[in-house]
Amino acid sequence: MNKTEVRMGGSGGQGIVLAAQILGKAAVLDGKNALQTQAYGAEARGSLAKSEVIISDGKIGFPAVRKPDVLVVMSQEAIDKLLKDMKENGILIIDTTNVTEIPDVKASVHKIQITETAKKQLGETIYANMIMLGVFTNITKLVTAKSMETTIAQNVSKKTVETNVNAFRTGLKLS
Repeated sequence: MNKTEVRMGGSGGQGIVLAAQILGKAAVLDGKNALQTQAYGAEARGSLAKSEVIISDGKIGFPAVRKPDVLVVMSQEAIDKLLKDMKENGILIIDTTNVTEIPDVKASVHKIQITETAKKQLGETIYANMIMLGVFTNITKLVTAKSMETTIAQNVSKKTVETNVNAFRTGLKLS
């Protein structure tokens, strides 16, 4: 049975929870089992936000990520607090726009200017989470791009579907 534990972390307001919800739903659309949880500080916007997704071909016996196979960090606080639990030789995806101090790790490390790309190519940093999902999809191959695009369209406001899908496609090309 294939099971992958994913943890995403960033600052409240970066869309970490929405990104994880979309990932989980896309995995289900691809015929897999998925479980998604989230946690964020009482202050919400600006404090650490983390969201987890377990994707499995079979049943998911324990509903929490213990040692993530994949860690995505979009803020310095996220890498500082979440890196310690990452599985050795896992996949680490870093938004280098917001993460400047990167410790040495035994992992496949992918450093990408996600938020900066959102600002430059789409005019707003609000789309960084969709770019991150594109990067994630291309690197991990855990879900199909088609399922991600379908799920994005179903989970964002109708007036922003095109921009969000374009942001996702931008991320596919970055990694």
